[in-house]
Parts: sequence; structure tokens; C-alpha cells
Amino acid sequence: MAEQAQYEELARQLTAIGAVKRDMGRILPPDCPGGSAAVLTLLGRYGEMRMSRLAELLSVDMSVTSRHVAHVADRGWIERSPDPADKRSRILRLTAAGHEQLDELSRRTSRLLADRLSDWSDDEVGQLTRLMTRLRESFGDCRTAAPHRPPHPHSYATELTTRTPV
Repeated sequence: MAEQAQYEELARQLTAIGAVKRDMGRILPPDCPGGSAAVLTLLGRYGEMRMSRLAELLSVDMSVTSRHVAHVADRGWIERSPDPADKRSRILRLTAAGHEQLDELSRRTSRLLADRLSDWSDDEVGQLTRLMTRLRESFGDCRTAAPHRPPHPHSYATELTTRTPV
């Protein structure tokens, strides 16, 4: 199991990720702020869905989700149609213009990461991706309080301390 100091340093590094996220936010097109990009990304990843599901995935309340949805709908990036199962609900789906915008966001993000990580090897980028995926999975669904689980015998922290730092 990792030492307390290792967890403290990991917490500091995770807090510093905010700077990375801010830099990524600066590359967004002026008419596509972060909330809009998140809506497009989630619809691109999961496909059409109800607004309630989108709010759940965004981890925000319905009023915030409604503002984001209105913004992207006003630009023609999504369409809202009645849900056949419940006429009071709307189904959200990307339009062709929404797919184009999502592709542009992906290109911008990929260029930024390629630029910032140009001195990283392909293996290092892959390792970071795998470890970040594993970290996120270790936390599960952060929208609900998870019961405390004892560490697994092959703990993530042990793996971090035995691998080459990224």
C-alpha cells in the first residue's frame, strides 16, 4: 500500500489538473463554451437521450442542462423531438452540424494534446491514458456516494509506485 505522502502528492497533482482543463477550455470556439462541448461530447458518445439522462451524465441540475441544451439547439447542433414513450419529455440527438462541431472539437483537442505532449513517447501517452481510466473507474459513479471499500490486494497506488513515473 502506498505511503500517506504518496497520496498527498497524488491529491496535489490531481488538483493541478485544473490548469490542464483551463488550457483545453481556451481552445474551444467562442460559440461553443465548455458546457456546450460537454453536451455534444456526451451525445456523441452515448447517442440520443432524454434531457434527464443528460443532466445525470453532466452531474448538474435540469436548469443548467436546459441552458446548455438551448445554446446548442439554437446553433443547430442538436435537435429536440418528442419522446414517443412520454410526450412530456424530449429526446436529444446530434444533427449533421452537431457532428461537424464535435469533429472540430476533437481536432482542436488532439492538436493541443499533441503539442503539449510532443516530448512524450507513444508508450507514455498510452500509460497515462490507461492509468487515468483506471483511476476514474476506481471512483465509480461520482454522482452517488459510494460506500468505502477496502483496498484491493493489488492496489492502484502500489502500481503507481512501481512503474516509471509519467
